[in-house]
Amino acid sequence: MATTSFPDASPRKHHRDAQPALPALRRDAPRSASASRAVCTVRSFPDNLVITSAEPEFARPFGLSSGEICGYGLLDLLHSAVPDRLREQFVALSSGRQPRFTEKVTGKDGTGVDFHADMTAIAVRGLAGGTSGAVVLLHHPAAAAPAAAAPGPAAPAPAPVPMAPPPATRPVAHEGPLLSALDAQVLEGVARGESTVQLASRLYLSRQGIEYRIGQMLRRFDTPNRPALVSRAHALGMFAAGQWPPRVLPERVKP
Repeated sequence: MATTSFPDASPRKHHRDAQPALPALRRDAPRSASASRAVCTVRSFPDNLVITSAEPEFARPFGLSSGEICGYGLLDLLHSAVPDRLREQFVALSSGRQPRFTEKVTGKDGTGVDFHADMTAIAVRGLAGGTSGAVVLLHHPAAAAPAAAAPGPAAPAPAPVPMAPPPATRPVAHEGPLLSALDAQVLEGVARGESTVQLASRLYLSRQGIEYRIGQMLRRFDTPNRPALVSRAHALGMFAAGQWPPRVLPERVKP
């Protein structure tokens, strides 16, 4: 997942003039990643989207670490089949014409081999109500199963084997913090791209109350801004996978 913000930073100075070469892909790095954790954040939009933070699962397919990928232009790493299609989608995102989009993209790993993924970008609004960034998630489709061999002579049916009882189900360990019901609603609103004024109106709170709760979550998630907060929440699996509008999982909400 990635987040992007839209101040007038100058990403071209970072990597347009001297784009670092992609290092060789680590041999033991898997090519697929969980869609909920493959996240990054970017800024300076839409001229060029510079990645400012990324989870390891987002950087790994490119043969990079989460630290090494920061400073790269997102549109230098990922491309769509239609030229300029991604840039046009991000222009619509930054202007507020659409809150999110999903696009099939292609990138190259550290050895130059193409990989394919589905990319979802979600706008995040800042204090003033304008689009301040975006969260970008990558989902790598599972590799296709190998083709079945040509049919041969039928083998004798194996003798039935007694089925072992299913193992006891273990509770899933969660990494993210538990939220109050109200904080969960605020986080969902931020992830949908709602501004402070919109959140305050919908939840019947003052703007100061909304800002206080967002500030508390920024500290709890150890993030500097709203795009990074949404990125970290996605990476920690706080939201139900593949659902829009985003919903915090019930087990992440205090009873």
